[in-house]
Amino acid sequence: MGVQLTRRGIAGLALLTPTIASAAPRKLIRPAAPFDMPSIGVPDFSKSRRFPITDFGADQGDQSKTSDAIAQAIAAANAAGSGVVVVPEGTWPTAKIHLKSNVALHLSKGATLLFSEKPADYLPPVLTTWEGLECWNYSPLVYAYDCENVAITGSGKLKAKLDVWKVWYARPKPHMDMLVKLYHASAKGEPVAERQMTAGEANLRPQFIQFNRCRHVLVEDISIEDSPFWVLHPFLCTDVVIRRVKIRAHGHNNDGVDPEMSQNVLIEDCVFDQGDDAVSVKSGRDQDGWRLGRPARNIVMRDCKILNGHQLMAIGSELSAGIENVFVQNCHFTGDGKGADGWAVPINNLLFVKTNERRGGYVRNIVVENVSATKIVGGVLSVDTDVLYQWRNLVPTYERRLTPIQGLVMRDVRVEEAKFVCRIRGEPTLPVRDVRLSKIAVGKSLEAPVANENVEDFRYDA
Repeated sequence: MGVQLTRRGIAGLALLTPTIASAAPRKLIRPAAPFDMPSIGVPDFSKSRRFPITDFGADQGDQSKTSDAIAQAIAAANAAGSGVVVVPEGTWPTAKIHLKSNVALHLSKGATLLFSEKPADYLPPVLTTWEGLECWNYSPLVYAYDCENVAITGSGKLKAKLDVWKVWYARPKPHMDMLVKLYHASAKGEPVAERQMTAGEANLRPQFIQFNRCRHVLVEDISIEDSPFWVLHPFLCTDVVIRRVKIRAHGHNNDGVDPEMSQNVLIEDCVFDQGDDAVSVKSGRDQDGWRLGRPARNIVMRDCKILNGHQLMAIGSELSAGIENVFVQNCHFTGDGKGADGWAVPINNLLFVKTNERRGGYVRNIVVENVSATKIVGGVLSVDTDVLYQWRNLVPTYERRLTPIQGLVMRDVRVEEAKFVCRIRGEPTLPVRDVRLSKIAVGKSLEAPVANENVEDFRYDA
């Protein structure tokens, strides 16, 4: 879909040409953490010019006009040096949205961006990822590549129509065959440009929102409903703040936030109602992770509420470039196992570290404090170094690299009922090291509270 400026849009750009504004200024936030957490610079659009999409021909009854209008408004805001693209009250059908530097997409109260269910609306392919492997695939519904000072704000909603994506959740054989092909391509070092994933029945679902190689990112106050795949995916980003965001996505692989190879990240005051993990920190998969070589580092999650989700905080299993300095504070599972509308997934663990013999990387300095849950089917802490899922028999291990894991701290934890407190399955040749559990209150444990294998320097003070 090309960007076709309306007369009004062209006139707006002409007025802006003689006096181009400077880039959006930034505010600094420095979250408290038990490690040296750097200040995070987030864009400030409070004094930026506003660009209503209705000024560019948006029409609630016409997806094509609305998509074109959004693209025109983004281009105009970017050309102005900084700007806020405003989505007014109402439901606005759209195809993909590609953000640009120094642009905020703002959803007004009562506004909904309703994203097309048609895969063709997310072509041509863009450089993106699938579960830690780089490839060219359908565009994420909202996509920003190599942008600086970019934001999504406002009290409105982004909603995905799932008509086709939910059919793709089933992951039929042609889809798995394409994933196997992608795995081999990565392992053999084939160029990313040749990894084209939109042919035939590959059916690789796009992320809802992906910031790819961006700097100074803000996502604030919005609601997100339903998703083809991962919901919020900062990939290879620096300085990211996600706050007061409400996510309700009950589909397959519907993690809430997946900071991957990203550094200096704050996730706060969010509400997660997920079909998968609430937050899952990642750093690439196998050879692709080693090639890119950028650890996920300095990530703070605080003051969040989880209604549904498999884990409160997951580490991995895509962690091949390493993960360090993660702090979770004052976050709580509040669900009763049934869900507000009768829907729920099993709440597995509060902290789950997962890897396997192919990943390499490392995990260190993960601190979780003042967290709670009602009834969970797993435990307070679970570490598994042999998580391969369906990949165990689908593809071979090209190169065996184990994952050093050390420095896991959990304190001030309250759970009404759990299967266990702690299960750690370390590798015999590379034990998990330096684990501290203190002030852990579990009302009822269905199995032995602690059962560890291959762990050194473990301390548990209930």
